[in-house]
Amino acid sequence: MTSTSLPPTARETTASSPWPVRTLSMKISDYVDKMSPLWVEGQIVQLNRRPGMKTAFLTLRDTDVDMSLSVAIPTGALDAMPSPPQQGARVVVHAKPTFWTKRGTLQLEARQMRHVGVGELLARLEHLKQLLRSEGLFDVGRKRPLPFLPARIGLITGRATAAERDVLAGVHRRWPAARVEVRQVAVQGADTVAAVTGALRELDAHPEVEVIVVARGGGSFEDLLPFSNEALVRAVAEARTPVVSAIGHESDTPLLDFVADLRASTPTHAAAAIVPDVADELQGLATVRRRARQAMVRRVATERERITALMSRPVMADRAAIVAQHRTEIEALLARSRRSAQDRLDRERDRTAGLVRHLRAVSPQQTLERGYAVVRHRDGSIVRDREEVEVEEVLRVTVARGDFAVRPVATPA
Repeated sequence: MTSTSLPPTARETTASSPWPVRTLSMKISDYVDKMSPLWVEGQIVQLNRRPGMKTAFLTLRDTDVDMSLSVAIPTGALDAMPSPPQQGARVVVHAKPTFWTKRGTLQLEARQMRHVGVGELLARLEHLKQLLRSEGLFDVGRKRPLPFLPARIGLITGRATAAERDVLAGVHRRWPAARVEVRQVAVQGADTVAAVTGALRELDAHPEVEVIVVARGGGSFEDLLPFSNEALVRAVAEARTPVVSAIGHESDTPLLDFVADLRASTPTHAAAAIVPDVADELQGLATVRRRARQAMVRRVATERERITALMSRPVMADRAAIVAQHRTEIEALLARSRRSAQDRLDRERDRTAGLVRHLRAVSPQQTLERGYAVVRHRDGSIVRDREEVEVEEVLRVTVARGDFAVRPVATPA
């Protein structure tokens, strides 16, 4: 495929009409060459300067994330700096991006390099501090209390450092049965932020870890800068497990101290904050037991005195007296109830007798006793009118002492 038949733009390439690698490399190189020189900030993680060479090579890494670029700089620019740059130093570089078409790599061709001054770093940290405070990351209300006796303690510290020994010694001296999950990571240099953040997230996900301690001994301002890194501070704020910051000495105040749930002035102080002292707890337990025993003795003595006072009363001296008094009351009530029942029974008996006499007085039998009779037809119906009676009809007459039949006869005219 000739150059005249190549697609003019990347958008017009197809599987049947692609660009060769050289074309793409040249296109990228042309695009990068159009970029202007700029100032870029980073941290030196690798510096290669050989004697007799006019160009030195270094790797410039971002201070917050794991990204880096290769930098080529004249040795004269390094010699012009007030102090030779070292690995881990934060610098600003004035450079022009370039693209090497043969190897397909991007690098910076530096022209100047400057150390980031302490005053400038302090200003940036103060700005970041105000930003995080405005977001509420330093609020006291969001800080979580530490557990009284954590099941397992997470410790993030350097390898074989005095801070690790101080924390472990303090924890085991105060509570010998305490279990500590240690993560030894870089606590100085370019890898500090990524290493500490990774260990923090690992321990935060551990099901038994109930508190995490980030410990480091003292150091220079630049040595402690990673513990003021925004990414690390936000990772601590997002952790579900309470975090204790034990960085440097009393006078050192990285931003991690403000976002942590507890700031310990030293690693030893951190150990005292996360576990109780077994001797103090045993002494406190003994004190509580002694006070409980004394309170129980006083309570028993008080109750014994109350029982003695009750037993000394006259009613307790003659225990049958109170029973006799209640027996008399019960007998009186029983007699009263019997009299009341008898009176009620007599009244009801008299009333019943009166009703019986009244019923007898109005009964049909009593009427018959007075000489009256009841006349009925053959079908048993009572004769109430003379006109109802027929001549020669057999009628039934009931009197007080029996009944008999009659037959009416015609009345002579």
